[in-house]
Amino acid sequence: MSKPLSLACRDIVVRRAHACVLDGVSFGVRAGELVSLLGVNGAGKSTLLRVLLGLITPDAGEVHLHGQPLHRHARRAIAQQVAWVPQHHTPQFPYTVEQIVALGRLPHRGLMRAPRAQDREAIAAALDDMQVAHLAQRDYGALSGGERQRVMLARALAQGARILLLDEPFAGLDYGQHLRLLERLAALAASGYAIVNTNHRPDDACNLSTRVALLDSGRIVADGPPRDVLDAPTVSALYRAPVEQLDIDGQRFFRAAAPASPLPPSRVPPSHR
Repeated sequence: MSKPLSLACRDIVVRRAHACVLDGVSFGVRAGELVSLLGVNGAGKSTLLRVLLGLITPDAGEVHLHGQPLHRHARRAIAQQVAWVPQHHTPQFPYTVEQIVALGRLPHRGLMRAPRAQDREAIAAALDDMQVAHLAQRDYGALSGGERQRVMLARALAQGARILLLDEPFAGLDYGQHLRLLERLAALAASGYAIVNTNHRPDDACNLSTRVALLDSGRIVADGPPRDVLDAPTVSALYRAPVEQLDIDGQRFFRAAAPASPLPPSRVPPSHR
């Protein structure tokens, strides 16, 4: 029997002006899953994550956290269970890296209480985990985009939530950081975390995710095991670009399809043209 959904939504509709951003979306994640949500820009991926977190109230449908309607949970209780890493984060005040990560402990200690020993331990562990401990006293606003992304992930880990919603977590990371983060997310899922990430790399989704969902024009058009969902025709249709797949040593990769061969040059001698 499969595990119950940790966080789920059903029949979600979100309208903006005259457009339907999400149109009857049902989606969820279980403990132990690393789910990649793929789709073109504007497909509704970020909106869906915000609905799951309760930051956007849908026009129709309902979100459930551990089987209970999300609106029945206090915001602090939600924050203790669900951590959010947005695409972009600009704090209103100057903070050090350590102070940004320490914000992840607020759902546990409250705003007015000083950090306790367990808070300091969680902060230090998260800084080490995301390899940003050496930046602890740096001005967060002066960091590169990739460094900021790792700090925000450290904040999510310090928060102690077991459900992680990550909106394009690989943005700004160099190749090595990208690979290390992929491995870390897979390890967290294997240890019981429930993780949803939006992603633009079908290769990553296919080879390290436990599940893939495709969002197109506000609708989930496929959801299932990566190899069942992702193939060349599906990826080509999703991104409106021709791709071909390569299955190598048990892994699946995608690349741009080779252009049609040009016509061979004329063999007619110049004097005969």
